[in-house]
Amino acid sequence: MIDVTLLGTAALAPIPERALSAALLTCGGRSVLFDCGEGTQSAARKAGVSLMKMDMIAITHYHGDHIFGIPGLLQTMYSAGRTEPVYIAGPEGLADVMYHLMTLAGELAYDVGLVEIPADGLRLCEIAEGWPREAVLSTFPTKHRCIAQGYSFTLGRAGKFNPEKARELGVPVKLWRELQGGRPVLVDGREILPGQVMGERRRGIKIVFTGDTAMCESLADGARGADILICDATYGDDSRAETATERGHMTFRQAAETARLADVKTLWLTHYSQSVTHPAMFLQNAMEVFPETVCGYDGMSVTLGFSN
Repeated sequence: MIDVTLLGTAALAPIPERALSAALLTCGGRSVLFDCGEGTQSAARKAGVSLMKMDMIAITHYHGDHIFGIPGLLQTMYSAGRTEPVYIAGPEGLADVMYHLMTLAGELAYDVGLVEIPADGLRLCEIAEGWPREAVLSTFPTKHRCIAQGYSFTLGRAGKFNPEKARELGVPVKLWRELQGGRPVLVDGREILPGQVMGERRRGIKIVFTGDTAMCESLADGARGADILICDATYGDDSRAETATERGHMTFRQAAETARLADVKTLWLTHYSQSVTHPAMFLQNAMEVFPETVCGYDGMSVTLGFSN
């Protein structure tokens, strides 16, 4: 099961009903926090979720409304007695930015590690126990006024295990779990590979968080086939399309066009300008292009599981 919770949906400055950009993804009791704007801790309390078992903060870019909550969160985890390391990922320039944020955070009793996510993605079980082996975090470039990237979280799903085939190959029942977990086993000196007893891989789960971005081909590619696309939708009015592009953002309609191009299942709009006081007033602009669009709000949450 995967839980996804929007913690902050505001752009630039928090307002009473909207904290700044942040979203929490939890799988197997472990979590990744996407961006950490001012007010993220308070927003998590309101949403009824905990940040204390969060293993990684995945930063999309280094504008203040996406990172100013990090020093306070690190301090809180220290005060709560955390001893496990916390990992931070981000685009180029991460070390310089984190130097200053760590100065603000002060002395901590746990390590903060900076992570460069490989081109083929990072298996989260490599940084923290408890993550499923198939949980992978990947990045893709986005188009903003500074270096920026979006994130794709995928939870892969192996094919169905064929017990008859395993028996034919002489694999003892006690070794079946190893093969189901994607690991080869030795049977009477023979190496049995998972592919010999597993069917075709089944559809997994994919969640994408864009951060701030204008429309771009890399975003559509990175979001391809996502179950949920959490997407920049700074401006509701179609007349702001040119402004959105100039400032590295999107309108509701542009976000919907991206979701259509990427063939996602559901689009969550977020990162609203303060001028968008009632996002639902502009929802039709997006739904005309992509009907499976919803206006995100602070505390909005969903639980996803594998489909049959």
